[in-house]
Order: sequence, then C-alpha cells, then structure tokens
Amino acid sequence: MCYNRGMAQIKDNLAANLRALRKSRSLTQMELAETLHYSDKSVSKWEHGDAMPDIEVLAALAAFYGVTVDYLIAEHAENEAVPSEEEGGERKLTGNRRIITLLAVAAVWIAVTAVYVALLLAHLNIWQLFVWAVPASAVVLIVFYALWGKRRFSPVLTSVLVWTLLLAAYLQFWRYNLWMLAIVGVPLQIAVVLWAKLKKRR
Repeated sequence: MCYNRGMAQIKDNLAANLRALRKSRSLTQMELAETLHYSDKSVSKWEHGDAMPDIEVLAALAAFYGVTVDYLIAEHAENEAVPSEEEGGERKLTGNRRIITLLAVAAVWIAVTAVYVALLLAHLNIWQLFVWAVPASAVVLIVFYALWGKRRFSPVLTSVLVWTLLLAAYLQFWRYNLWMLAIVGVPLQIAVVLWAKLKKRR
C-alpha cells in the first residue's frame, strides 16, 4: 500500500512538473512530442499522470529542460520558480566547461606519461617528470579558469603553481639545498597574497 501511494505521488509530481516546465517554455504538447520523437498522446498521458515515461525518456526530458531527474519527480511548492531556459543552458555550459578543463589537465598527464615511457625505453628513468606535471596542470587550470571567468581561484592556483614548481626544481636540480625552497618560495607566496588582496580592493 505504501509503495502504491509512493508511486502515485511520484506520478502526480512528475505530471505537475512536466506541465509547468512545458508551459514555461511556451511549448504545445505537439511541439514537445516532435522534439522527443513521441506522440502528443504520450505527452498528454505523462502530464495527466496516466502513464510514466521510461527512464531514458525521463533523462531526455531532464536534459531538455536543464534540470535533474530528481527535480522532475520531486514535489515543488506552487509559488516555486520554474527553472528558466537560460538557467538550464547555463548549467549545461558550466558542466561542459568543467569537462573541457579536466580534459586539458588529463592531456598534460597523458603527454608526460608518454614522454616518461619513451625515456624509460631509452633506459632513462626520469621520474621527476610527474612532479613537473603538477605545476603544468596548475598553469592549465589558471588559463582555463581565466577564460571561463572563474578568477577567484587564481590566487590558490598560483600558490600551487609556485610551490610545486619550486618542489620540482628542488627534486630535479637543487637536491640537498632545501633552504632554496624557502628563500625563493616565501617572497613569491607573499607577492601572491598581496596581489590577491589588491585585486579584491579593486
């Protein structure tokens, strides 16, 4: 009985949400049906709670409206604002940007791994390449976050860049001169902090 009541509630929620979302986009049932390659009768059944779309169609509806499947089946207050098309598009854009950024970072590590394997075949074990990959990744993130307008992460990423670059240089060249890390790193870190504060005041 509880299960049946729960399913009935989900059907009602889904029907109400689908109606609200379609109307917010000023679409007719026929127009939505054509977009999804379904009949307008199916759309009508979904919106009246007479039937439920399968999981693939639910995912397609969620993607089309820029919401999650959870949003579609959850109950919302009558005065709650329906996500606009712009909000849905912005959410997709943000997700795409995140994926592109991660792919760029992954490309750095793939390139470093390829170079390492090539050198290993030539009997050169330069494992420090993977340490150099960390500041290289930080540079990629700084560039992409600047492109996407996420400049608030710049001070943290710049700090990561400074210290990982120094660590890579230490492991590759300085070895026992650990004091070089502090002599070079501390002033650079102070400069990064002051630069971040200056940008905030501006």
